[in-house]
Amino acid sequence: MLDAKMPEAWRVLRIQSELVDGIERLIALSGAVTVFGSARFAEDSPEYKQGVRLGELLAAEGIPVITGGGPGAMEACNRGAYPQPGTSIGLNIELPFEQKANPYQDISLHFRYFFVRKFMFVKHAVGFVGLPGGYGTLDELFEILTLVQTQKVRRFPIVLVGKRYWSGLRDWLVDTVLERACIDSSDLDLFKIVDTVDEAAELIIEHIKERE
Repeated sequence: MLDAKMPEAWRVLRIQSELVDGIERLIALSGAVTVFGSARFAEDSPEYKQGVRLGELLAAEGIPVITGGGPGAMEACNRGAYPQPGTSIGLNIELPFEQKANPYQDISLHFRYFFVRKFMFVKHAVGFVGLPGGYGTLDELFEILTLVQTQKVRRFPIVLVGKRYWSGLRDWLVDTVLERACIDSSDLDLFKIVDTVDEAAELIIEHIKERE
């Protein structure tokens, strides 16, 4: 009789293969910046143009830029980074909609499992930038904040671009989450909200230069 648990055992091997492949493909990478943002922004949107500018600014300094590899803000950042000295990297995920690998990637990895992809987002990063985005962006943002808060990773800049977009989130954290003592006031210092990608890039680049 066939063991009913065999499919689960094979799934573990598939997870292991994704981890090994990701680690090997990015083994030479260091000092990267991971950028999150919505897949839904059109090429003519202000957010897309901001993404291109951000990718250019970071990669022009030789900084590798990691995105989720899809369209929208992810494509924009890869597009800006692609012709620059810094490597343009996309960590793509299999989804029934939205996700399709953009063509502006020096290194393109494909994942089936979100948690493996998240591990790769963090492993080589020394900074994170959040452009406006939805559930996926928020999920990735709070994952990073939790890792830094719990000291599972070394503290690094987490910069959110767009005061109008992100200030409501900070207000909720202050007025509700902090008010109920679910976080400490110092946890609000784990991220910074800025208005432009130029400000975000400046903060990240300054941090990387201080590390050298």
